[in-house]
Amino acid sequence: MRPEGKVPSRAGPPPPAGVGTGAGAGAGAMSGREAERGGALCLGLLLHVLLGCGSAQQPGGCPAGCECSEAAKTVKCVNGNLTEVPPDLPPYVRNLFITGNPLRRLPAGAFAAQRLAELGALNLSGNHLRVVEAGALSALPSLRQLDLSGNPLASLSPQAFGQGGSPLEELALRGALRDQGALLGLAALLQAGALRNLSRLELADNGLLLLPAGMFGALPALRHLDLSNNSLVGLRNVSFQGLGQLQSLNLSDNSLGVLRNGTLAQWRGLPALRRIGFGRNAWVCDCAIEDLVAWLKESDQVEGKEALTCAHPEKMQGKALLKINASDLNCSVPVDLPSQLQTSYVFLGIVLALIGAIFLLVLYLNRKGIKKWMHNIRDACRDHMEGYHYRYEINADPRLTNLSSNSDV
Repeated sequence: MRPEGKVPSRAGPPPPAGVGTGAGAGAGAMSGREAERGGALCLGLLLHVLLGCGSAQQPGGCPAGCECSEAAKTVKCVNGNLTEVPPDLPPYVRNLFITGNPLRRLPAGAFAAQRLAELGALNLSGNHLRVVEAGALSALPSLRQLDLSGNPLASLSPQAFGQGGSPLEELALRGALRDQGALLGLAALLQAGALRNLSRLELADNGLLLLPAGMFGALPALRHLDLSNNSLVGLRNVSFQGLGQLQSLNLSDNSLGVLRNGTLAQWRGLPALRRIGFGRNAWVCDCAIEDLVAWLKESDQVEGKEALTCAHPEKMQGKALLKINASDLNCSVPVDLPSQLQTSYVFLGIVLALIGAIFLLVLYLNRKGIKKWMHNIRDACRDHMEGYHYRYEINADPRLTNLSSNSDV
């Protein structure tokens, strides 16, 4: 008997072998494909976001042809083909290198479009810069170091840093002032007081013969001055007055032959000056070098002074300056040109007075003969004048003229 209300279950045929396991495998495969699609979609979205962010940050990114490091706050544009300052420099840059490029001109406002408030070191060496115009470097309020070495500068505007000056502390111009126009522009720039905070100035390797007068007069903070490897023959027109903080002065590898007492006296008056380089100069060891030798023997400012030797004359060549004595120079009497001229004038006056006295004495001793000679001259002149007077009277009176003519007939 069957229980009431219950439906008998019919056992159907068993499913084919593998049907249940195949369905499970199909479900697993579908879930794997969906996972792959989801991963690809996420990767695409991530790439899209990254590309989108990159394009949005492109103005503050790295300029083409440059290498940037935000961690080091540095941008390097080295040995490229830049003909102008990149307009899209990142604002974080503190150290900027633009070197080895065909950059010929730095126009006014070259950095004005940038917001480089943190730029402290600018290296523009080894380019082809010939012109730095007024205002070219005026938009860099934090600039402390500037290197323009190795550029064939022909024009450097005295207003290159603008009207208000610059906080610049170090300026390198090695091999960049071979043109006289650039040197005069730098002198005007310094004399205008635009770089009163400058503490280091490098002017080596420029072939300079003479420096413009008063070039360093407005540099009260200058501590290091490098004038080495030039062709300086003298420092007569160079004033070191006002350089109270100057610590080192490099004059090595020049053509200095002698230094006057006026220059040495200025160096004595600089309390901070401790290092002066004189190596490899063409010292002329004659009477004019006595002041320099005496100063070298008493001064402790000169580095390697034991190695300084004479270059001229031939008999003194190679002799150490510190070993020169007065007997070596044959200067028993100091050469004082004004005193010599004064003595010569006095002697000439005495000679002329003596000649005048002798002449007067001769006249006095021959006074009688001179008196007779003067009387004879007077009589001769009188007879001559009377003859002229007689002829004049005859020519003036017609009657006497006719009478004279008849008498002649």
